[in-house]
Amino acid sequence: MPPTESGIDPGSEEAFDHPREASPDDALDDTLDLHLPPDITALFTEAPFAVSTDPADSPGGGVLLDHIADWGPAATAAGPFQLVPVRLERDLPLITAWMNDPAVAAFWELAGPQAITAAHLRAQLDGDGRSVPCLGVLSGVPMSYWEVYRADLDPIARHYPARPHDTGLHLLIGGVADRGRGIGTTLLRAAADLVLDHRPQCGRVIAEPDLRNVPSVAAFLGAGFRYGDEIDLPAKRAALMVRDRAHRHLL
Repeated sequence: MPPTESGIDPGSEEAFDHPREASPDDALDDTLDLHLPPDITALFTEAPFAVSTDPADSPGGGVLLDHIADWGPAATAAGPFQLVPVRLERDLPLITAWMNDPAVAAFWELAGPQAITAAHLRAQLDGDGRSVPCLGVLSGVPMSYWEVYRADLDPIARHYPARPHDTGLHLLIGGVADRGRGIGTTLLRAAADLVLDHRPQCGRVIAEPDLRNVPSVAAFLGAGFRYGDEIDLPAKRAALMVRDRAHRHLL
């Protein structure tokens, strides 16, 4: 089961996911002030991030999620935003660096050598495609990590009245330059729109932030999600946030 909560820093509206229940003090430590080493930042600062159109270069995002690799970008006020399925050989150093930031590690619990992050990614990449790890690429720069997953095929479906093709989102904003820009809500809306635009059988996009994380819930509301219910998950009591296809242009 992938991580189950997105949190938003009250000051910067930066989204990140975490697999364990947050403590009351965690809301004070949500800002991800990552300082990546030069060899990592060079991966995406020396040249624009290349998005391959060759299906062989995109191992994730198959039929269960309507071929995420083919979705293309969404226009946002911050620039074009695209979900690009992770390629381990290309993306592992960057994602590992994000996972080793103390603020991220406290929630994702994936700090350590590359092998730890690689195992987390391979579990999805080598699976049946029900969860696809992606880089969030904004104006050509990879600056966030996402997991797009079939909520109706995930263990979370046992905790709420799931419908066929419900699609869930987990996310981590990792780009240093993007903190403090209030970009979390913008990207949440863009990602949900991408799902609804390219998954015609999906009627709802869902998320499940910790009920106590008011800034996170507010960010989802700002992105067009509605508060659906309170649900008990193994590690927390969560707010079920729902973006309905039928109401997407009204919110």
